[in-house]
Amino acid sequence: MNWNEVYQTAIEWTEKAGEILRNATQEIIHVEYKTSAADLVTNKDKEIEKFFMDHISEKFPSHFLLGEEGLAKDQEYIAEDEIVWIVDPIDGTTNFVHQKRNFAISVAVYEKGQPRIGIVYDPIAGEMFHAQDGKGAFLNDKQLPQIRAKSLEEANISINQLWLVPNDKVDHTLFTEVVQKARGTRYIGSAALEIVYVACERLDTYVDFRLSPWDIAGGMVILNEVGGVMKDLNNNTFSVFTPGTTLFSNSKVLDEILLHVECKLGKKH
Repeated sequence: MNWNEVYQTAIEWTEKAGEILRNATQEIIHVEYKTSAADLVTNKDKEIEKFFMDHISEKFPSHFLLGEEGLAKDQEYIAEDEIVWIVDPIDGTTNFVHQKRNFAISVAVYEKGQPRIGIVYDPIAGEMFHAQDGKGAFLNDKQLPQIRAKSLEEANISINQLWLVPNDKVDHTLFTEVVQKARGTRYIGSAALEIVYVACERLDTYVDFRLSPWDIAGGMVILNEVGGVMKDLNNNTFSVFTPGTTLFSNSKVLDEILLHVECKLGKKH
């Protein structure tokens, strides 16, 4: 497999898909609900996923597609045995609908469960984050430096609001001390952007739950190339295909966060 060719092709396709979405912000968008009023899908989500599905099947017919909208329904494969493109056509659909910004296209290519290529493209900001495994990460044409060590007190944390208020999904007290100690908190509403913002140090940690492979696959490749760390609440690595509650972080900040979490969970007294 010529991975340089796949890499350049993936970037070109993502740029073209981004142009479609950029133009779409000036159009009337057809919006539907998936599971609730907060879980949106648009005609453009489906259009972009079909764009990738058609292009992949034509140019790389032996590759498979794992997309958020599930349009490639006739596939049967084991991800750990094949080359799989993992695509979120619009990561941050609610932002796309309401703000016309703060959304991204996320594209990743994994071979036998291992990362090869990661792309996260913000078409409104004109920012293409991209990486090929072992060859560094880039923002447009500029290589991103390795993440610098930083303390929690210096860190901006991106965290879902459900971690901060009583609810029936998660223990909202788990990160209370973390938020109190951190320099500040942010939440963008696009997992792909939040992960690459950690990679370029606009953020220092991103915490979330109920994420899917297409939310994080592209960003994980990019973050790994700059020395970022990706762990679950038990300080274990996780598979992109089976994420749970996940932390994407600067290693020193993550160590401090996990100490607070372990205390809350009763593992340390």
